[in-house]
Amino acid sequence: MSARVRPSSRGRLTVVVTDARGRGLRQSRLTGWLRLAAPASARGSMTVALVSDARIRALNRRFRGVDRVSDVLSFPMEEPKGHLWARGAERHLGDVVIGTGRAERQARTAGHTRATELKILALHGLLHLLGYDHAHDDGRMARVELECLRRGGLTAGLIACAGVTSSSGRR
Repeated sequence: MSARVRPSSRGRLTVVVTDARGRGLRQSRLTGWLRLAAPASARGSMTVALVSDARIRALNRRFRGVDRVSDVLSFPMEEPKGHLWARGAERHLGDVVIGTGRAERQARTAGHTRATELKILALHGLLHLLGYDHAHDDGRMARVELECLRRGGLTAGLIACAGVTSSSGRR
């Protein structure tokens, strides 16, 4: 099945969920929840790739120089200097990669479902795509994350629960 881009109901955020090979997955609850919970600044499209622990470890090693499994990695789209978007064109924010094995273990530890953990991780990754950085923002990302989680009916995210820092493997 090929990935299909579905326009959001509010015209703000389009989310495509894929497997490690880039094949589209039916994750309407995740995409709908992320569009609902996302901050107003989340305008454009993003991809959420659900991959194995081995794959996310390889990506973490390659792009961050950290040789361990991570739960979520974010790859913001870098626009060429001076790039202008065509009128009406949708901006691609970037890609979020989630390690499903680690996500499942974290869900069990936290006492919630895999689906809830995927929501928390996808939102955390989206905030990084939007430029938030919990390692250097004096709590700003944590506040926005909590506000978004509450809007989506959840109460605690990565930063609040785990005291996430840039050295934790989460980014």
